[in-house]
Amino acid sequence: MKKSNFIISIVENKCPRCRKGKLFKNDHPYVLKHVLDMHDHCPACGQRTELEIGFWYGTGYVSYVLSVLFSMFTLALYWLIIGITWRDNSIFHWLIANTILLALSMPVLMRLSRTVYLNFYVGYDPEAKDLRINL
Repeated sequence: MKKSNFIISIVENKCPRCRKGKLFKNDHPYVLKHVLDMHDHCPACGQRTELEIGFWYGTGYVSYVLSVLFSMFTLALYWLIIGITWRDNSIFHWLIANTILLALSMPVLMRLSRTVYLNFYVGYDPEAKDLRINL
């Protein structure tokens, strides 16, 4: 059986156990009313998505790291394309642009943080059977 790509499964918000089933009920992250609506179990292998009560509180740390990495990326990009100096207040222009970009990308980052966090606790099993049989 061919092993699925780890990074692609995270970006596509797939189950960490089988890397086939979708974690979120809605494919589009910008339906803000349902941005974090997840299946209780993976549709493909039956893996539980919420491992314990309050499990998702840890995603705040992952979301913070992703936001910092995103900000560092935009800073480097802004510095290479436009340049940053204190003389013309370009740092403030970057801060405003970065704040807007972060606000617009928050639904995607929130979903991504849940997927990454779940991957910390659930390992890949290429021969994953449907766990719902024993539920």
